[in-house]
Amino acid sequence: MSTSDAQHSSDLDAQTVSQIANLARLSLNDTQSAEYAQSLNKILGMMESLKGINTEGVEPLKSPFDHPQPLRKDEVSETNHREEYQAVAPAVQDGYYLVPRVIE
Repeated sequence: MSTSDAQHSSDLDAQTVSQIANLARLSLNDTQSAEYAQSLNKILGMMESLKGINTEGVEPLKSPFDHPQPLRKDEVSETNHREEYQAVAPAVQDGYYLVPRVIE
């Protein structure tokens, strides 16, 4: 089996995209599923072509810049507005917002 045959056997179709969307609780119509399948197959094709690039002897890139980025001083630049923000909250305690329990 050639590389192109292997690639075609793993292509995503609209039905597969619909099944994935269902698992992700997304609602897609048939047209959207077909469009997403086509887009995803293009992305997978690009990823497949990247596998063929020879990276022997290439050092991993730690930063796209030649020198480290300068850091700014860690200074407070905003005032504390917690009391103003929490004044309109339904329930607060000790500076925290109180919410209904969702996990028993």
